[in-house]
Amino acid sequence: MPRIAFYPGSFDPITNGHLDVVRNSVPLCDRLVVAIGVHPGKKPLFSTEERLKMLHDVCGPVAAQVGCTLDAVTYDDLAVTAARRHGATVMIRGLRDGTDLDYEMQLAGMNGAMAPDVQTVFLPASPAVRPITGTLVRQIAAMGGDISTFVPPLVANLLKAKFAG
Repeated sequence: MPRIAFYPGSFDPITNGHLDVVRNSVPLCDRLVVAIGVHPGKKPLFSTEERLKMLHDVCGPVAAQVGCTLDAVTYDDLAVTAARRHGATVMIRGLRDGTDLDYEMQLAGMNGAMAPDVQTVFLPASPAVRPITGTLVRQIAAMGGDISTFVPPLVANLLKAKFAG
């Protein structure tokens, strides 16, 4: 039986923090489903299609290096419901700090009550990527700052193009 893990997020944009979680997740599973939550009330910087392509282009090679299949998908319901739909038995969550832990523990408890067959696995962020958030990356990029240490090169170029004009 293949080990399928589900990693939900907005990925707007993909940061080196997200890539760190993917890099640490792929040795743990045979298939990693990276899932973009689509919520009608939110207006992301990048379209769903752009984010799916970024996930394939940036995270696909990382997964392939260890023989893990990577799927990039969207969902518009509960993450735990989407995880089950994709056959996942593991929900991957990255942790940067204690604030993340407090919030993620609450989520894991609720998800565990709704879907006891999906186990949440917390992966601590590597020290170099702990301060990175998508919100800060978008703000820095919008103001013309250098985001090259916070995102993969492909994403840096896409952000520059997005704010160029």
